[in-house]
Amino acid sequence: MKTSTSSLPPLCAVKILDQLRERIHYLHYSIRTEDVYVYWVKVFIRFHHVRHPAEMGAAEVEAFLSWLANERGVSVGARWHWADIS
Repeated sequence: MKTSTSSLPPLCAVKILDQLRERIHYLHYSIRTEDVYVYWVKVFIRFHHVRHPAEMGAAEVEAFLSWLANERGVSVGARWHWADIS
């Protein structure tokens, strides 16, 4: 999601996944894209023992991407995509 947050309206939802869905709807992404983004955000949150993403930073993203590459065998291209949307 390479959109300037200053040009986006404020979020109405309170829960993080509802905020994600709200933003995806606003940007007119497909339902399949929404499903995939929500899935990976859930995996990311669970990987970090259900910590809120607002409490995490670059180190946690790097740890998650390393885990994906080493333990799950996710390709480099997919990892770069994750780095772009985080």
